[in-house]
This record gives sequence, structure tokens and C-alpha cells, in this order.
Amino acid sequence: MREQAMTGTQLPQQVDSDAPVFVISVAAQLAGMHPQTLRTYDRMGLVVPRRLAKRGRRYSARDIARLRLVQRLSQDEGVNLEGIRRILAMQDELDELRRRLDDMTALLAAVHAAPPGSRVFTADGTGGVGLGAAGARRSRPMLALPSRVTS
Repeated sequence: MREQAMTGTQLPQQVDSDAPVFVISVAAQLAGMHPQTLRTYDRMGLVVPRRLAKRGRRYSARDIARLRLVQRLSQDEGVNLEGIRRILAMQDELDELRRRLDDMTALLAAVHAAPPGSRVFTADGTGGVGLGAAGARRSRPMLALPSRVTS
């Protein structure tokens, strides 16, 4: 009986790692740092939490992991803060490139899976190119390619 009553209040099976849920004191405790250190890293742009309407910082699980990485690079590896900033910027760029590669891999797989002679790409009204035949019903969202802007 109790299980039935809890179905509406159960926690989600998977928590969004980008959800801004931790206040600065909790984030600092989870990262093993002083809250002032988090404020310093925020000012430097190393770990930038989301802000709420009243300017309160909220950190995500991904932010906490990034704080721990900053701490490890600084304390264990001896990297200075400018070096850490550069490492994080390169990591962000690498993550974006991996995401784009995954998108292109999915696009290429769709091209190879398409029947011979079929239209694989469509254009929208703004010149963006997408995957799928015009007017066809899609069971999943269309993958979009960035549109080219020519001057």
C-alpha cells in the first residue's frame, strides 16, 4: 500500500547533471573548498554557476565535478590558475567537437541507411538544412546542420 502512495512523489530515475540545485555553501562542502574560493573561481570564469533572480548562485553536479578538477589540477599537479583556465577552455572545446562529431556520425549513418534515390536532406524556410524528406512524418526530431551565412 505504501508503495502506491509514493508513486507520485518518487525521485526521478536520472538527475540532470546540469540542473542548478546547490547553493554555494553546499557546493563548497561537496567540492572540499571554502565558499570564497568558489566566488573567486566564478569571478575568474573558471566555474560559473547559474544565477537566480535574486542573484543567488546555484551550482550543478557538473559544476561540482569541475570544481574538483580545478582543485586537483591546482593542488596535485601544480598548475597555476591561468593554466587551469586554458585547460578548461580546451576541454570545453573538445566536448563541443565531440558533440558535433556525434551529430555528423548520426547524419552519415542516416545517409548510408537511406534507400537509393531518396531525398535525405531538406531545407527549411531560413536556409537551414535538415535530415529527412520534405513533408515526411518524423518519429524523432530532425537533425539540423548549421546554415551557412554568406556575405
